[in-house]
Amino acid sequence: MEDRWHAPLRHIKGRELSGDTRQTTGMTRLEAVSGKTVGSEKVWMGQTHVAPATSSGDHHHGEAETAIYVVSGHPVFVFAEGGREVRIETEPGDYVFVPPFVPHREENPGAEEAVVVIARSSQEGIVVNLPSLFTDETG
Repeated sequence: MEDRWHAPLRHIKGRELSGDTRQTTGMTRLEAVSGKTVGSEKVWMGQTHVAPATSSGDHHHGEAETAIYVVSGHPVFVFAEGGREVRIETEPGDYVFVPPFVPHREENPGAEEAVVVIARSSQEGIVVNLPSLFTDETG
């Protein structure tokens, strides 16, 4: 029987984050907490960096719920609603929730890099790259 009461905490230093994860053009994902890095079973957590004056490719995160915390910059989150693009403009300290399978993209119209912390309800960083926000592909 596994002794969960005495399992050790895991410490992941910022300089130890791994870029060995699915990527989307225009952004860099760094993995911190995952099944691969610490053996987590229900959560994935990491950082995403979007360079100045850049947009990511359109994508979704499969069945995973995604919570985003804006650390720096002013990233814009874009999704489709009723045949039109909707833009959520953010600033440091803001949070964004992305439901499962919702196509979206991140944009950084600013002059500084945008950095966000991401937590997902999956042990792995699920990323399904898409040709458009207006697609029915669920990966």
